[in-house]
Amino acid sequence: MAPADPRTPANDVWLPIPADEIGGLPDGFDYVHWDAGPEFPADPARCAFYVVPYMKDPQVCIRPLTEMTGLRAVQSLTAGVEHLLPALHQLPPGARLCNARGLHDASTAELALTLTLASLRGIPDFVRGQDEGRWLAGFRPALADKTVVIVGYGSIGSAIEDRLTPFECARVARIARTARETVRGPVLPLAELPAVLPAADVVIITTPLTDATRGLVGSDFLARMKDGALLVNVARGAVVNTEALLTELESGRLRAALDVTDPEPLPAGHPLWHAPGVLVTPHVGGPSSAFLPRAKRLVRDQLTRFASGDPLSNVVATAG
Repeated sequence: MAPADPRTPANDVWLPIPADEIGGLPDGFDYVHWDAGPEFPADPARCAFYVVPYMKDPQVCIRPLTEMTGLRAVQSLTAGVEHLLPALHQLPPGARLCNARGLHDASTAELALTLTLASLRGIPDFVRGQDEGRWLAGFRPALADKTVVIVGYGSIGSAIEDRLTPFECARVARIARTARETVRGPVLPLAELPAVLPAADVVIITTPLTDATRGLVGSDFLARMKDGALLVNVARGAVVNTEALLTELESGRLRAALDVTDPEPLPAGHPLWHAPGVLVTPHVGGPSSAFLPRAKRLVRDQLTRFASGDPLSNVVATAG
């Protein structure tokens, strides 16, 4: 391919979804389809707006950035951007990194509720019983009348509470980095977490992975949870200290339902696979039928803003 003319402003938009499948995109750009294949479909230097491929190797996704000398915006299709932040220094000054806040709310909240209900009601045991032809009758915990703590009350945490509302929980406590008020009640700061945990029957983790939250759910956190409580993690695996969690699981004191793990993917033979009281799903909070229409809507909206010169949504960092 011919090298980009340095006198010509970059005008390509790299998309992991073909432009004709998105529809309604603004005119004036050259749309290029790249979903992390081995060959670049065009000169990266001509790229002005890069939509990062979804669920691909992070190292592959950041590979073109060093050559995207005309880049002005990077749009992730994930809420977390920890896999992109190390590459921020490679972007041209002023280039904006945007996350996908809101894109995965419905799907991830749905899975969080699924994991909570499945674990409380013993669905994994019933599936194993069905496989073995055993009838496992008996009483199981309900979500009704339970106290639930949501740690990380952004758009996904709020969407989880939306779905908890019909289940007659005794209380929902909301924890975030800073305190604020919502229409449903107060959001408490992280400093209040030690006082809230002992009353929790279910603790749902939805916080982003940052330096401040890495290992947040460690020995002290888990020790404050009451006997028999359930930990649900739909955030990032490294928010939870795996060894500390295994200690509690193997003692039988706590239970866990994990859509994310550390390490991830969870290797064969890892003790988490067979720890008592644990349900593991393979990071499927986002990838569902809800993803594609919402991804298309996000990309369409952001590119419309970009074309008109309006501020982009969900800017989390700017290259400097």
